[in-house]
Amino acid sequence: MYLMRIGTFGAERPVARLDDDTYVDLSDIVTDFDESFFGSGGLDRVRPVVAERAAAGQVSRFSGERVGAPIARPHQILCIGLNYRDHAAESGMAVPDEPILFTKSPNTLVGPDDDVRIPRGSTKPDWEVELGIVIGSRTSYLDSVEEARDAIAGYVVVNDVSERAFQLERSGQWAKGKSAETFNPAGPWLATPDEIDDVLALDMWLDVNGVRRQTGSTKTMIFDPYFIVHYLSQFLVLEPGDLINTGTPPGVGMGFNPPVWLRPGDVMELGISGLGSQRQHVLGPR
Repeated sequence: MYLMRIGTFGAERPVARLDDDTYVDLSDIVTDFDESFFGSGGLDRVRPVVAERAAAGQVSRFSGERVGAPIARPHQILCIGLNYRDHAAESGMAVPDEPILFTKSPNTLVGPDDDVRIPRGSTKPDWEVELGIVIGSRTSYLDSVEEARDAIAGYVVVNDVSERAFQLERSGQWAKGKSAETFNPAGPWLATPDEIDDVLALDMWLDVNGVRRQTGSTKTMIFDPYFIVHYLSQFLVLEPGDLINTGTPPGVGMGFNPPVWLRPGDVMELGISGLGSQRQHVLGPR
């Protein structure tokens, strides 16, 4: 299945995408794609409904409505840093022995085509196309990496927008450079794992103003999604609907010589094969 939320911010309706033109409305049986939905077996509950309604022709057509993030605001957004060998190389940093973990404020989550706003005092705003993992059940102390597969509800495209000066030059935790409002566009849809042939063979790309900046593949991940979920479960409890950003391939603005930073008026376009694409206009500080 491909789950989406459409409508105005804060009033999105849960639907299941059938193709680029049509969807099945689930708002009569699902309140939202949130912690309660994922934690109560919601995916298994709606799967036959989607099939039945599609077969009966009970479908609607997309008509230009805003697309929201495919999940409601999660309990937490967890992020893995330097998780692509080629990105670590462009950053001049050693390949980590264990996943580098940092957090991102859950209220950074916005839709895939919503505006991204540069924060006040920013001098080095940057982009990062990433594969996002959505957790499907309350998870802790997994015994094996294989068990992590059953804990994953699906995958999404995310843009882990960053402010490098805040992140790297202002001391303390990376969260300061990651948690400005609008800094986590997600979607357009959540693809359940059965829709992905090989999560470690997904092409990734990002353009700024029509210029290709990032070209990569999940095959160069250092730690794969199953390892990440198993690893994180040893340190904290993962809740249903939690989002994990799994790192970015090379081509971030920080990696160019000289660096290239986002500016008001820029347009970011990005995507991952099988997971759709995003488009954001960059706004100045409010």
